[in-house]
Amino acid sequence: MRTSSSRHGRGPGRGRRAVIAAVAVVATGTALLTGCGSDGDSGAADGGAAGKEKITLRIGTFGSFGYDDATGAKLYAEYEKAHPNIKIEESNVADGQKYWDTLKLRLSRDSGLADIQALEVGYIAEATGPALAGKWADLGATGGADLGAFLDWKVKQATTGDGKVIGLGTDIGPMAICYNKDLFAAAKLPTDRTEVAGLWAGDWAKFIQAGETYKKNAPEGTAFHDSASGLFNAVISSEPVQYANTKGELDYENSPGVKKAWDTAVAASKGELTAKLRQFDEKGSWNAAFKNAKFATVACPSWMTGIIKDKAGPENQGKWDIAAPPVAGNWGGSFLAVPKSGKHTKEAAELAAWLTAPAQHAKVFGVNGNIPSTKGTLTSATVQDAKLPYFGDTPVGKIYSEAAAGITPAPISRWDGQVKTFLTDNGILDIEQRGTDPAKAWENVKKLVDDKIDQ
Repeated sequence: MRTSSSRHGRGPGRGRRAVIAAVAVVATGTALLTGCGSDGDSGAADGGAAGKEKITLRIGTFGSFGYDDATGAKLYAEYEKAHPNIKIEESNVADGQKYWDTLKLRLSRDSGLADIQALEVGYIAEATGPALAGKWADLGATGGADLGAFLDWKVKQATTGDGKVIGLGTDIGPMAICYNKDLFAAAKLPTDRTEVAGLWAGDWAKFIQAGETYKKNAPEGTAFHDSASGLFNAVISSEPVQYANTKGELDYENSPGVKKAWDTAVAASKGELTAKLRQFDEKGSWNAAFKNAKFATVACPSWMTGIIKDKAGPENQGKWDIAAPPVAGNWGGSFLAVPKSGKHTKEAAELAAWLTAPAQHAKVFGVNGNIPSTKGTLTSATVQDAKLPYFGDTPVGKIYSEAAAGITPAPISRWDGQVKTFLTDNGILDIEQRGTDPAKAWENVKKLVDDKIDQ
């Protein structure tokens, strides 16, 4: 899943270095794996729930994880039916950075925490680092999760220095470009997804060129792209070097990936190709722009498809399509973690294991489009042949599974999420919305990093 300035992160939002080997494993066609004997269609029914103490398990999430009973895969209701003694309550926050800031504060106090807390990949290195690693239950030893079912690099990301696994992978964020077919047609651009992908294949500079073409015939009141900061996140997510060097040390100033993402986002802003929106803003302007068709494209990691469905609404069903991105990338992907200080850590770990088991990954993908982080699910016909009703006949599973195979992951530093927020919300957004000179905006970002981050 993904979040605000990172996601789902998120995502960015927000895979890493070992993905090539992981994809090779995936390509062997591993059969759909099962978790701890409780991930089948019956929903973790073990017959042992009756007579147990009635408890409430609280889950803290951001963005759209697709578990809920309203618009998601109704996994909470399924689990509660199999476990009559358990009631599940989800608390959801739209802004991933604010979610993380609040979570860190609560971890420092061991107070106010949910029984399960979602973690975005941009913050996983900090969560597994020396300051926070001891705050989490070891899900490799508690809850019965089948760690072998997950992509190897996904498990590695959530493993502490002393070998404890603090998070179970929910999804990954292979990227595409989602586009509004009606707006493309009005701007005299092709609408066939293969032709659309051909407009920008291989180069983000071609994406900017397509935006300039769109601008010439753009329907009044519309923009080519939603957000320059969103574009920054998309470009950086396709780069093998991002915020950290090969040692996992923060080195954003010398990163060719950061430079390319910054220059591309600045070009889009200066060219007036964006709607000048902040993704996941609290005022709901970005959400409303989906519904009112105010922009023609959005960088579209797999978790974004659920957001488009929810925010564009039923009146726009069938109007959005999905094309391959200029360069393959992974934006976001998340984990479920269990704070060690919780009162029901065993039950919470069992629920986290069930929610992230292959069968549940498949159910969430079928409803929300979140690409699974389990090997067998990723290669299964359930994903490979999948289509999402909101996107009509678009071969969603094929597009995103192919994108996942092309990911070249980057090292993560413990400061990636925070630096990304500074670059987007305090850098690119200032250029886009306030007309700040790019050189001045860059210096502002550097000052924030120097003032706020203790390396």
